[in-house]
Amino acid sequence: MDSIDLDFAAFFAARRRRLQRIAYRMLGSVAEAEDVVQDAYLRWHNADRAAVVEPEAYLVRTVTRLCLDVLKSARVQREQYIGAWLPEPWIDADDEADDITLPLMLAMERLSPLERAAFLLHDVFEMEFAEVADAIGRDPAAARQLASRARTHVQSARPRFPVADEQRQKIASAFFAASRSGNLGQLKQLLADDVVFYADGGGKRNSSINPIRGIDKVGRFLAALAGKGWSAGEVLRETLIDGLPGQITREIDSLPQTLAVEIDGGRITAIYVTRNPDKLGRLGPLSGA
Repeated sequence: MDSIDLDFAAFFAARRRRLQRIAYRMLGSVAEAEDVVQDAYLRWHNADRAAVVEPEAYLVRTVTRLCLDVLKSARVQREQYIGAWLPEPWIDADDEADDITLPLMLAMERLSPLERAAFLLHDVFEMEFAEVADAIGRDPAAARQLASRARTHVQSARPRFPVADEQRQKIASAFFAASRSGNLGQLKQLLADDVVFYADGGGKRNSSINPIRGIDKVGRFLAALAGKGWSAGEVLRETLIDGLPGQITREIDSLPQTLAVEIDGGRITAIYVTRNPDKLGRLGPLSGA
């Protein structure tokens, strides 16, 4: 490999993490994001160097358009998914955290692929609308309209009464302890009246097929889980999972599990449990867990 190729390879390597974050936020799957970024690298490696006027824009455009192609088939697959579908857990490094949380990613599932791309590239990755337009193959006015429409649709997924990080972690830690002990009284003090419990087993591990709603049902369900061995799992790490306070555990079947909680106004409004082993195999390389 000559020196020019080495420079191009180094340029891509320095931006791989950002490209993977874009792909993951678009797709909700670490595995698919890795495939997209690898495909983008191959196209980058084989590109006509003289034709690549703006290398950074070329890479973002390539990754975005590959993601748009993947999303066309992903929607069909998710319609056939067994039980609740949750994004593959992403463990954020402290210095790379953004404001895209798990509930916001679920809200983005309702957007069209172009709305999702325009919103992410502009609102999250802070690209100018001219750059966004180039990435999605539309003019800047259309890109602006797509992002605005997306912003309106996902607004309800943002917390109405956010709490400080320290208080949020204190509430989450209290919940983790109460859910493992099965103390129903403590659980009800922490849960919002309209709390929702989601579990993604993908049909491969036991989980609730439908979301469980309401403080009484969720509280009793968590207390019952504790009685059936919920507390027997080994806590591997407490960390942010898609921007939410969470835990990574090794359960009694020796497989990993992630649990994340959404907190609004000092109460837990949603609980997200990922058990599908297909979504947990990459926790190590990405999270250091």
